[in-house]
Amino acid sequence: MVPPSPEKRSPRSGANRLEFVDSHAHLDAPQFRTDLPRVLDRAFEAGVRRIVTIGVTPSSSRNSLELADKWPALVSAAAGYHPHWADGANPDHLEQARRLAAHPAAVAVGEIGLDYRRKRSSRQAQLHLFDEMLSIAEETGKPIIVHDGQAHADVLERLRTHRALLAGGIIHCFSGDWRLARTYLDWWFFLSIPGTVTYPHAQSTRQVATKMPLDQMLVETDAPHLTPVPRKGSRNEPAYLAHTIGAIAELRGMELAEVARKTAGNAVRALRLPHAKI
Repeated sequence: MVPPSPEKRSPRSGANRLEFVDSHAHLDAPQFRTDLPRVLDRAFEAGVRRIVTIGVTPSSSRNSLELADKWPALVSAAAGYHPHWADGANPDHLEQARRLAAHPAAVAVGEIGLDYRRKRSSRQAQLHLFDEMLSIAEETGKPIIVHDGQAHADVLERLRTHRALLAGGIIHCFSGDWRLARTYLDWWFFLSIPGTVTYPHAQSTRQVATKMPLDQMLVETDAPHLTPVPRKGSRNEPAYLAHTIGAIAELRGMELAEVARKTAGNAVRALRLPHAKI
């Protein structure tokens, strides 16, 4: 039997009363196609009170907005265009992306950016798409959610050019070093820390998570990807966010509850989310 939807339950029915906000997940991914209600129920039971599901193409953005409409008490949506699909970004698709980003329910323009690690689209097409999506963010007055896959220099250059006209930004799954982090922090961008902070070899991520100001930190699962170590080998999902927050708390010598409270408040501020109901 499928558990009742989180928005139909008493807010205090979850065993964990901490307020967690997963600032970046992909709830429309094929991995969640058969059991999304159960995934959301487990997230609520684990203390997650808001999940931002991220669009990566026009169709994915549309799906994400539909999920936010279906589960408004728990899910918000962003509309974007991921660099992996830049080669197919024709004028019609860009116009769809513009309309979806302008939708009142879209809390941000994202996921956008560059990816030179997997190189699924040409560099030229990625740069063109990134510029187009940054212009859309300027038009809509919404913050951006940025993907940077080993493209630090070009992402930084593009954001340096556009940042004066942007309504803030989030570097999702931040993977740069402390020097790069300092630049974005000086620009008052938010850095989002994923489950890789639980990986012993991810020294740069762990250093940034330890040293950065807590009031500019977000946390995310990037579900179904980047499963934290305690759940390694299984599909990632928002319920596992506590493992990431716990690792950050341990690195910083803080209580998990304080990291959860601060990062949740930061997500509300960065993305103008509705306040979680605990």
